[in-house]
Amino acid sequence: MSNLDPGTRIFDERRPVLAVHTVRFEVKRGPDKGRLVELSAEPLRIGTTAGCDLQLHDDTVSGLHVELSRTPYGLLIRDLGSTNGTFLDGHRIQAAYVNAREQKGLLEVGQSSLRITVLADETSLEVTGDDRFGELLGRSLAMRSLFARLVKLAQSDTTVLLCGETGTGKELAAAGLHELGTRRDQALVVIDCGALPANLIESELLGHERGAFTGADRPRPGAFERAHRGTLFLDEIGELPLALQPVLLGVLERREVRRVGGSESRPVDVRVVAATNRDLAAEVRRGAFRADLYYRIAVAQVTLPPLREHVDDIGLLVEHFLAELPGEKPTLSAEKIAEMQRYPWPGNVRELKNVIERAALLAEEPHPQQASSLPSDPGSAPTSLAPTAALDRPFKDLKQEIVSSFESTYVKQMLERTQGNVAAAARLARIDRMYFYKLMEKYGIGQKDP
Repeated sequence: MSNLDPGTRIFDERRPVLAVHTVRFEVKRGPDKGRLVELSAEPLRIGTTAGCDLQLHDDTVSGLHVELSRTPYGLLIRDLGSTNGTFLDGHRIQAAYVNAREQKGLLEVGQSSLRITVLADETSLEVTGDDRFGELLGRSLAMRSLFARLVKLAQSDTTVLLCGETGTGKELAAAGLHELGTRRDQALVVIDCGALPANLIESELLGHERGAFTGADRPRPGAFERAHRGTLFLDEIGELPLALQPVLLGVLERREVRRVGGSESRPVDVRVVAATNRDLAAEVRRGAFRADLYYRIAVAQVTLPPLREHVDDIGLLVEHFLAELPGEKPTLSAEKIAEMQRYPWPGNVRELKNVIERAALLAEEPHPQQASSLPSDPGSAPTSLAPTAALDRPFKDLKQEIVSSFESTYVKQMLERTQGNVAAAARLARIDRMYFYKLMEKYGIGQKDP
C-alpha cells in the first residue's frame, strides 16, 4: 500500500484515531467546468439528482451515475447502472480503482470529465476503543470504525440508512442506535417491510379507523403513532412496494399521519432508522425505488461490513456465542479458528452463530461448509432434492408427489437459510414474494422471526 493510498490506516497507535487522505475532484469538461469538490467522508455519489454529493448539470449524466468510496485497496469507483456508462482513463468500467501509483485519474461521465487527485493532506477520523456497540461485537479496525460512527449517530435524531448483506447485524445496529440514544426511554417499533403483504403495509404504518376495510372492526394506531417520541425501525425498506413509497415519503416530510379511512392528521415525533441488503442507488436507477425517498432516508448511510472483511473477529464472536449457550462448551483449537477464518461466510455473523450452536448441540467440531444445506448458487436446487423414480406407480401420481415434495423441501430450506426472512428467500428463489407466501400456506410452513 503506497503512502498516499486512500484506504484507511492507523494514524496513531496511542489514540483511537485513523488518518485518511482527502480526494479532490476537478470538473475539466462539461457544464460544470472548473468546479472543485474535496472528499474526506464517504461514499460520494455523482449525478444530476439534487441529493447527490456532487450534482452535475449535464443531461447526458444519469440521476445517480457513479459512486466513489475508499477501500483497503484504494479509491473504488463504481458505476450505478448509468445510461451512458462510466469511463476511467479512457476505459469503460463497471468498477475500478484509481491508479495506485499516480494517485490520480480522469473520470468521464456523460459529456463531463473530472480529474481525480488523492491529496497528501490527511483527515483524522475517530475510532472507538470499545469492542461493542449494543449487541454488536468486534475488535477489528473495520468494526471499531463502525462503532465510532454509530455512537455519534446515536446521540442525534438523524435518519439513518443501514446497509449490508444479510446476517451482518443491521437489526442489532438499529437497536443500539435506539438504546444508546436520547429516545431510549420510549418505544422502539420494528416493521419488516418485506414480511408484510402489500395490502397491509399502509395500514401497519399509518393505522386505520373502524370500517376502513373489511375486518377493521376497531380503530388501530399505526407504527408511526406507536413509535411517537421513540424510534421506528423500517427493516428491508428496499422491499417496500413502489406504490406505497410516496405515502412513507409524505409522513417523513410532514411529520404527521392520517390513518387509513380517517380524516384527521396526527403529528408524530419519530426517529427513523431503515435497513436494506439491496443497493438502493441501483434500485433508484432502474426505477424500483424513488430517488426522493432514498435521499430522505439516507441522510446518514452506514454500511455494515460482511464477516469476510473482518475475519479477525471470528475468535471473539465464537467465544461470545459459546458463552451464551447452556451446558458444556466445546473447546476450539487455534487451527480450527484459522480454518473458520478461511471460510467466506456467505451468511455472515448469523451463519457463524448457527454453526456454533449446531456444533455445541451435537457435541462436535463446527463445520462451516455444512452451515447451509442449500448450494451457493440460489438458482440451482440442492442435490438432496433429486428424486428417484418409482416405475411401478402411475406417472401422473408420482409426478405430483415429487413436485409437492420438492416444493415443500425447497421452501423450508430457503427459509432456514434466510432465518425465516420471506423477502430474502423469495429473492434467492427468484420468484414473486406473494407466490412464496402461497407455497408456505399450501404446505403449512410457518414463518420464523427474521
